[in-house]
Amino acid sequence: MLDLLPPSASVAAVRAAAMTVREFGRVVLMGGVGDELALPYPWLMLNSVTVRGRWMYPRDAVPKLIALARCGLLDLTQFEVDEFALSSAGEAVEHAAEAGGRFRLTVLRP
Repeated sequence: MLDLLPPSASVAAVRAAAMTVREFGRVVLMGGVGDELALPYPWLMLNSVTVRGRWMYPRDAVPKLIALARCGLLDLTQFEVDEFALSSAGEAVEHAAEAGGRFRLTVLRP
């Protein structure tokens, strides 16, 4: 099972999601939670749960992601990209504020 929480998830929500892991399960934490995340030690030990954490992603992830996109193995068709010249930066900012959203990108080109 994969449960992805938004970056704004509360500590309580992250803890609740982590506590749903079954015996020999794995909890992978990425990014940050605004406060301490307490997981019960006896529960971890009795259920052989693995907890892994990483602040962001490994250093080689970005070049690998770019390589996937360049060779056509990463589907980018869901993105809508609106381009603006660098000289139109103000217009681009206004456009991004009005038309921004999930999978909507505003890009400045030189």
